[in-house]
Amino acid sequence: MKLYSPAKLNLFFRVLKKRDDGFHEIASLMQAISLCDTLQVELAVEDSLTCTDPQIPTDENNFIHKARSLFRKKTGFNVPLAIHAEKRIPSEGGLGGGSGNIATTLYAMNQLSGLGLLETKLAEWAGEISSDAPFFFSSGTAYTTGRGEIVELLDPLPKKNLYLAKPSGPGLSTPLVYKHCKPNVNLNDPTHLLKERKWGINDLEFPAFSLRPDLKELKSKLFDLGFDSVAMTGSGTAFFCFGTVEGPTLPDIQFWKSSYISREGTQWYEI
Repeated sequence: MKLYSPAKLNLFFRVLKKRDDGFHEIASLMQAISLCDTLQVELAVEDSLTCTDPQIPTDENNFIHKARSLFRKKTGFNVPLAIHAEKRIPSEGGLGGGSGNIATTLYAMNQLSGLGLLETKLAEWAGEISSDAPFFFSSGTAYTTGRGEIVELLDPLPKKNLYLAKPSGPGLSTPLVYKHCKPNVNLNDPTHLLKERKWGINDLEFPAFSLRPDLKELKSKLFDLGFDSVAMTGSGTAFFCFGTVEGPTLPDIQFWKSSYISREGTQWYEI
């Protein structure tokens, strides 16, 4: 079984408060995009997990490994699986590549096992590994709250082309960015951003820029290229850019042309 495992954008991202469990209460409009990894999941004689990116570990710390183990723990489905991940989504970019891998693995195992579990149950399990992972069981557009695991399904947004931009080299640690973030304790209801379609607000930009001043400079350079709107996604270091710019280039910056994607019913994502 070959499945696409998409990246996501946080079209807006508000940090509301620090929770007693150590996480942060957030509110975000999330959107699946056509930048995807590809997972090949097959029944096998013995378990294996391989990856095209040598920098990503394939041991028990890998999100795919964790998802496979969790599905088995919950269901008792212990048939060996060979899983190969073709990675295109850059790590430490705020694009949710690992979280998408979790959801895609659980979806694949549900199909291969024939158990026919509801996706609401798979989403619940996915949230035990990553706050972002439940989102991928939406149609591709959702308003997420809590620590990100509470997913309100929304109608697909109009198709829109965009560019992603990310500095080459190491990204940022999400816990480190949150550690330097000052929550908006007086922001009680961010849903007005949905009604007003105010994309591009990200409360994690300021702490990310304080840790990496080059990111603030990159945002300015992206505007200088002619983009109308530029914002960081998640905890960075990737930006999403809207506008009529074609073939953007900057030294030491990787660009990907992408677009919104969605899925219907219980079908998985296609691009």
